[in-house]
Amino acid sequence: MPRRDAFIEHLAQVPLFSACSKKDLTLVARRADDVHVDAGKVLISEGAAGHEFFVIMDGNAKVSRGGRKVAHLGPGDAFGELALLDQSPRNATVTAETPMELVVLGHREFAGILDEVPGFARKLLAGMAHRLREADAKSVH
Repeated sequence: MPRRDAFIEHLAQVPLFSACSKKDLTLVARRADDVHVDAGKVLISEGAAGHEFFVIMDGNAKVSRGGRKVAHLGPGDAFGELALLDQSPRNATVTAETPMELVVLGHREFAGILDEVPGFARKLLAGMAHRLREADAKSVH
């Protein structure tokens, strides 16, 4: 259970889930899976349809667009959350640079939470509004 608590803490830092209560995040954590991958594993591919969201518990990954490295991810970082909302093509490739432990939430499990807890969707919309405001502020500078 301590790993689940760490996952809940990481989830609270993800903009999409920023308006959610600990109770909401615990529900998300119960639906997620703990996954271990080897170094070199492609976790998501640019242009492919997205179906899951990832939180890195241990290990490191690189993010690339058009074959160029654009970011580095490590423990506590999250990626793929927009796929939970619309399953659009991924805008980057994420590859494990080291062995990794990830917590993964699939679209189906996420949709089940939305169906069971109607108020959860309102909190996600608040989180998305926060993320959009931050992106808008960055684009102005």
